[in-house]
Amino acid sequence: GEVSEELLGRGDLRAYSNGASKLRNVFINPTGGISRRAGLGFVDTAAGDGKLIAFEFNTEQTYLLVITDAQIAIYAGGVLEQTVAAPWTLAQIPQLAWTQSADTLLLSHPDVLPKKLTRNPDSSWTLSEWVFFTDENIVRQPYFKFAASDITLTPSGTTGSIALTASAPVFAAGHENTRLRVGEKEVLITDFDSPTVVTATVIQDLPNTNATIDWAEQAFSPVRGYPATVAFHQDRLVIGGSRDLPNRLWFSKSGDLFNFDLGEGLDDESIEFAILSDQVNAIRSIFSGRHLQVFTSGAEWAVTGEPLTPTSVQIRRQTRVGSVISRHIPPVNVDGGTIYIARSRREIYEFLYTDVEQAYTSTDLSLVSHHIITAPVDQDYDQRRRLLFLVREDGKFATFTSFRAEQVWAWTLHETQGLVKSVAVVGDSVFILVQRGENFLIEEFDDTLHLDSALTGEVGSPALVWSGLDHLEGKTVSIVADGFVQADKVVAGGQITLDEAASTLQVGLS
Repeated sequence: GEVSEELLGRGDLRAYSNGASKLRNVFINPTGGISRRAGLGFVDTAAGDGKLIAFEFNTEQTYLLVITDAQIAIYAGGVLEQTVAAPWTLAQIPQLAWTQSADTLLLSHPDVLPKKLTRNPDSSWTLSEWVFFTDENIVRQPYFKFAASDITLTPSGTTGSIALTASAPVFAAGHENTRLRVGEKEVLITDFDSPTVVTATVIQDLPNTNATIDWAEQAFSPVRGYPATVAFHQDRLVIGGSRDLPNRLWFSKSGDLFNFDLGEGLDDESIEFAILSDQVNAIRSIFSGRHLQVFTSGAEWAVTGEPLTPTSVQIRRQTRVGSVISRHIPPVNVDGGTIYIARSRREIYEFLYTDVEQAYTSTDLSLVSHHIITAPVDQDYDQRRRLLFLVREDGKFATFTSFRAEQVWAWTLHETQGLVKSVAVVGDSVFILVQRGENFLIEEFDDTLHLDSALTGEVGSPALVWSGLDHLEGKTVSIVADGFVQADKVVAGGQITLDEAASTLQVGLS
């Protein structure tokens, strides 16, 4: 692939003799050689800037989710199926995390109540709130005492509507309609009276009215924030960090994904612990692989346990690189290794388990091509082409060809007439969100196309005027008509007029 200028004159290095000084808009084949990159076919105009996410129900039913300001557009086969209202603003989308199980996609953001997007049996879609398992009005959700350990809570009664008085200011208006556990008994806060006093309805009778330090509030709330990232692992839902508890992990009960009851610590019950070390470890991503891999702001960890139970669970730090913190860029699996973006946003690492060391190692895959890895904002892996697509902050995108068995690691950079914002691989299709002028367009890589933002057409009788090019209004387009290149034209009124009539047409940006 393309190597950095820092290697000039280093003929003693294999990367120098195998590399190229500059590569643009080409795909590097894993078996050697390069080819011009695939063109981009126009799919639709998006509502604005945002994020692309793949939803794969099975190999036959795959969907592209386009998340923009306050909405989700759902596409199947390049056709818009439904648009769903969503709670995330454009500024919040970069920190959005997600995970999928069957027909449900869970979405989380540290400042927004977590949601789940469900594909219904009638092929419609519904976005709803998470609902933790509830048994006899007892909500089995995580709890935590955010206040200092010596702060007490004094109930005015043991049943009905009571006042709870804290020994120090701990309450806020956002605590209304949230729950506390007082002596392992649940109460529901119905009214905020002051920073030290709230009114609550008793759900489970309290043992007495004595002041107690044994109390906690629900871990996720408007006051304390919400889950930062989520994943499924060993039949459990795993929550990695929250806004106010950034270094904590919660595991649901086995086989009961929304039940976080710690119970008595039996094998199938919920698990909860914090990642404690010599530095703050804010969890940025969690990935289910051979083990549960936890990527934090300062290090990479592995959670082990076969099977994972409250007594068998262990967590060990593996490497000290750290992941990007300004946005959520989910790690991806490539040939058994997990690819993640470093905190510096100048390197991309492979997190790989080695049998020799019985541990994970982090290898810098961009060591000889650091100039290509500039402030990544998104990534996804195309298994068919064996290409990792990496979107940069400046609107360019890179591809990384990986073939570990033959020691192939090669980078190249790509440009288009616009700014690429996001990428998603849906089945065998690779989609990008790209800004061209004032428009945000959804486009798909197509090996049969040699233009970008392109459309193709065919008519029975040769025609001079071709329309339907509104997304390219005012732009100079290149034309392949009946297999021959014609002179460039400027799109006006959504159409162009050819120099010679044609029956088939490919038109788009060069």
